[in-house]
Amino acid sequence: MEALLVPPVAFASDRSWLRLPTDVHLLEDLAPDDLVAEILANGEGQLADTGALVCQTGRFTGRTPKDRYIVRDAQTTDTIDWGDVNQPFCADAFDQLEERMLASLSGRKVYTRYARAGALPEYSVRLRIITTLAWHNLFSYNMFLRPDATEPTNGPVDFTIIVDPAFTASPAIDGTRNANFTILNLSKGVILIGGTGYAGEIKKSVFSALNYSLPLQHGVLPMHCAANSGKDGDTALFFGLSGTGKTTLSADPTRHLIGDDEHGWADNGPDEPAIFNFEGGCYAKVINLTRENEPEIYDAIGPGAILENIRFVPGTNTVNYADGSVTENTRCSYPIDHIRNARQPAVGPAPKHIFFLSADAFGVLPPLSRLTSQQALDFFLLGYTAKVAGTEQGVSSPTATFSPCFGAAFLPLPARQYATLLKQRIEQYGTQVWLVNTGWKGGGFGVGKRMALSHTRAMIQAALTGALDDVPFGQHAEFGLSIPKRCPGVPMELLNPIDTWQYKGMYTAAARRLANAFAEKLKEI
Repeated sequence: MEALLVPPVAFASDRSWLRLPTDVHLLEDLAPDDLVAEILANGEGQLADTGALVCQTGRFTGRTPKDRYIVRDAQTTDTIDWGDVNQPFCADAFDQLEERMLASLSGRKVYTRYARAGALPEYSVRLRIITTLAWHNLFSYNMFLRPDATEPTNGPVDFTIIVDPAFTASPAIDGTRNANFTILNLSKGVILIGGTGYAGEIKKSVFSALNYSLPLQHGVLPMHCAANSGKDGDTALFFGLSGTGKTTLSADPTRHLIGDDEHGWADNGPDEPAIFNFEGGCYAKVINLTRENEPEIYDAIGPGAILENIRFVPGTNTVNYADGSVTENTRCSYPIDHIRNARQPAVGPAPKHIFFLSADAFGVLPPLSRLTSQQALDFFLLGYTAKVAGTEQGVSSPTATFSPCFGAAFLPLPARQYATLLKQRIEQYGTQVWLVNTGWKGGGFGVGKRMALSHTRAMIQAALTGALDDVPFGQHAEFGLSIPKRCPGVPMELLNPIDTWQYKGMYTAAARRLANAFAEKLKEI
């Protein structure tokens, strides 16, 4: 493997504890049942009839990327890809904010939890999470790896995460944009989250830290993807932005779930685990969730699970998954073993297949395409999907959305550094990469129809089982993609998207516009 462009760096691993005020009421590593009792006693949530907790995140129902910062210091100044995503923060200002945040805990109840991120021990990162809300502590229990009985809970950690929604910054004093903030000090091994109750900030801040440390220290490729494995142990990865079907398609009853969101790919031997889950749980979107469409996720929502910003059917404690009145970004966290066929430990060999999922609202991408290694590199750098009307304020027509590596918001290093690692891996292990359009056919949003989930599942199943190995492929004129001429369980007229459009000239014009947008975007990355 070629050397990385930046040298490995040392990370703090001896900052095992912070000097909390002496009058803090400290509750350490409570069991889930005890945390549920705390949550109910504190008025932080309600129980649904399934036994799951329903909690509200307050003003913020999602991440606020413009309020996320990384401390710029001697270690990070030449390695971070500084810009709108990775905004620099002054080290001295961080220290002052940290001290004030710790002091504000005086006389308050504080919950702590020891956890790990990374299912392969040689790449595992030790965490200490400090929260002022019991439900945030239960969220951390769900989402990170839980130590076994032999693992000490008071040893040194690599990162300490302090989370206090009640603590707000003063932009004039602290140098933040707003009162809410997420700040990573990668050299110090401390992450501060304040002014927001959205729990997703906790998991994604740790993901961002791993996206920095693992490539530099170990040459591990961190990935924003889901993973599962078949009965023979073959691994598949699913990359995709929100709304493309990553969680849904990876939760396959015929395969074992490794994880639904964050993984690493280590350069290990062919008979050794190479893919490993960073997390110990799932954080699934649940808007319009039904047992019919997503039975594995639906049945995972029981005692110990946390539903965020959900409403009940009036007069009951039955969850109304169709209610998006608080936010369309309704979520549920639960330990991965709530999924019946979850793989433990959450590891697998190098993948035989990778699927890039794009919800193409223009309706021009083929539903399934086989990619060359160069095309895989390009589509990985693009990270394409499309927003549709009604999903965001001001979006009135389909809008192309690009997120390099399918996770630009969490990448401290330059996107091409991750893409180079991916290209090296797929060529080294002979991994086949596929592009899957889970979006529209027969026209764009408002004209065409959404791809049937059953057809998408059939195409992925055909790729995984080798049913496409002897099928002839044709080449798409505008995108240069290889598309199968037949696929079990899928009508032949769906495979080439132009065949689903009434007016072929309109299709060709729309496809060329998107292909040109791809080319222009690649020049920018």
